[in-house]
Amino acid sequence: MLGNQPIIVLREGTESTRGKTAHSNNIMAARAVADAVRSTLGPKGMDKMLVDSMGDIVITNDGATILKELDIEHPAAKMVVEVAKTQDNECGDGTTTAVVIAGELLKKSEALIDQNVHPTVISNGFRLAAQEAVKILKRMGIEVSPTDKKMLKLVAMTAMTGKGVGGERDLLADIAVEAVSSVAEKEDGKYRADIDNIQVEKKHGGAVSDTNMIKGLILDKERMHSRMPRVVKDAKIALVDSALEIKKTEVEAKIQIRDPTQMQKFLDEEEKTLKAMVEKVKKSGATVLICEKGVDDLAQHYLAKEGIYAVRRVKRSDMEKLSKATGGKIITNLDDLKASELGYAGQVEENKISDSDMTFVTGCKNPKAVSILIRGGTEHVVDEVERALHDALKVVAVSIEDGVVVPGGGAPEIELALKLRNYGQTVGGREQLAIEAFAEALEVIPWTLAENAGMDSIDVVIELKNAHNNKKGGKNFGVNVLENRVSDMIAAKVLEPLRVKTQAVQSATEVASMILRIDDVIASKKMSPSEMGPPPGAGGMGGMGGMPPGMM
Repeated sequence: MLGNQPIIVLREGTESTRGKTAHSNNIMAARAVADAVRSTLGPKGMDKMLVDSMGDIVITNDGATILKELDIEHPAAKMVVEVAKTQDNECGDGTTTAVVIAGELLKKSEALIDQNVHPTVISNGFRLAAQEAVKILKRMGIEVSPTDKKMLKLVAMTAMTGKGVGGERDLLADIAVEAVSSVAEKEDGKYRADIDNIQVEKKHGGAVSDTNMIKGLILDKERMHSRMPRVVKDAKIALVDSALEIKKTEVEAKIQIRDPTQMQKFLDEEEKTLKAMVEKVKKSGATVLICEKGVDDLAQHYLAKEGIYAVRRVKRSDMEKLSKATGGKIITNLDDLKASELGYAGQVEENKISDSDMTFVTGCKNPKAVSILIRGGTEHVVDEVERALHDALKVVAVSIEDGVVVPGGGAPEIELALKLRNYGQTVGGREQLAIEAFAEALEVIPWTLAENAGMDSIDVVIELKNAHNNKKGGKNFGVNVLENRVSDMIAAKVLEPLRVKTQAVQSATEVASMILRIDDVIASKKMSPSEMGPPPGAGGMGGMGGMPPGMM
């Protein structure tokens, strides 16, 4: 107030929440998100059925998918959803773990704020704890060779446990390892496995056991002409990204025709041009033409006459995968098409899968792009298998790139909890309280795994701590939910990539620190359509271009 005159800084209707109320609201919202996915954690986690406003159903226990489908309004809750997205993009697995840890860190920090520990001190303690946690995890790591398919299969199977793929986990894990191993490349002594080079096609019908990998590519396209061959053996493939059509002129021109014979000359010239295009394809020795753009009806006729299998309007991403799979180069001008630019495949054929015709390009030599065709009884089953397979492909790729795995089943979290408590004592000060809270928060993972499996969480956590402290090789002990006991996770063949754990800890810490440092939430009032005024371009007279009175 200045001379009893109120000063209004923010527009009317703006809401501001400060101090402990702001902290409390943000923490509550973030914890609500973590609680929404908590029951899906682990092999015995439950599924969620999500129904959108259109009535479409998604049934899944994949944390990233659940949070993506939820219509979240609260800004702090949206920040937690971002953690799941980052985890999914980076590692494919561990999305629920990251979100649950973030929620638990905020729960523990709320208790510290009530004890008058400053949020900056807490976030600083969390940062120190996260740095130390990454070092401890690296020491726990077990090296895995990119060619050790047995070990990579265990990593894939761990990622798919409890993902609703039934008894086909073994088959899908084999497919995942085979696919990623095919596309992995060595660059400057390091392996790189880009799962974008693995094309996943889904068709409901059949059973999950009919899912298979193809050393080549599947195109959801049929041949252009019924007279083209259905199967081409030892195919030489031309990949063309220009249209086999008559080009339209850049400039607008009108031609006057006074005589029907002139019209016929135009048509003959068009036909001649298209025939010449097909001749160029034939001359290169190509037996299969895959075109990114359109192909004229007449050109289709000539291609069929020459016995060339042709497909048109193929996606750019599929063209690039075909280039990697067949070794062919994508040509922009038909004049550049030579035998040396063609790709090779053992067989190109049209097959009917479910209710659509698809083109299978198979038998490629050492393909750097492969396809997986997912089958399943219903659309929902196929979608869930795709999500499980995505996780498996990503964790195998991460394991090949980093070459390090850690035991699963909550073993790393218990080891971190014990080691971080000791580390906290060396730091001292108020940060020690935050580090101890961080250590306690990590125990939520084995706790939740046991809870979701119907075990006694308190007994399990105590037993795990005893095993890690007293047993030889105890650091590998975790919750064996399939046998309802505590056991060595390496012996139980439960392995996860190191990156899944480090990323989960770092992302959860970052988002928890960011939410803690917010002490004031200023939310503008949403404008109603009447407050928004006339639409852009509508003049002062509500769309009449600001016409002066009397001009109506």
